[in-house]
Amino acid sequence: MTATLAGPTPPGPTIETERLLLRPWLPRDRAPFAALNADPEVMTHFPAPLTRAESDALIARLIERSTRDGFGFSAVERRTDGAFLGMVGLTRVGFAPLAPAVEVGWRLARAHWGQGYATEAAAGWLDHGFGALDLPEIVAMTVPANAPSQAVMVRLGMVRDPARDFDHPHIPEGHRLRPHLVFTIDRATWTTWP
Repeated sequence: MTATLAGPTPPGPTIETERLLLRPWLPRDRAPFAALNADPEVMTHFPAPLTRAESDALIARLIERSTRDGFGFSAVERRTDGAFLGMVGLTRVGFAPLAPAVEVGWRLARAHWGQGYATEAAAGWLDHGFGALDLPEIVAMTVPANAPSQAVMVRLGMVRDPARDFDHPHIPEGHRLRPHLVFTIDRATWTTWP
């Protein structure tokens, strides 16, 4: 069975942080998610902005992964006003050389950058990953030019692991986005992080 937004409540946990609700996808998320995926600045470190159809298809894939794994990228909602901010979550890395691994990642609308939301939401997911999911390690990856994401990783206590840096297999050779840096954190480090 393929999970969609038209059926029962999509799978995945709901996680509350101080300011945010990290929750399964709802039909009302499609339009704002499509808007952020169409923003060239948001998508600077991805191959291209997404069309509405591509964005909707991405939500469907994220729901399928949550159904399969019990976790995935979730919608991020601000608790004070219900505003949709973007997506943050955990996902299994399905490609070499990183697989098997679980990645934490985020993508927020530009209007919500610089307010600590990515760090707060990712920390909520790290708590869930090391707590409820009992994961031994979580990785994060980004291109060398994505300094803001690297700063989030450092704020989370993640450490760069140059030995695991790689060329992304889904990006063509010679493309500026092919090289990827890898940051990691393990359960022991997270439980003692300030």
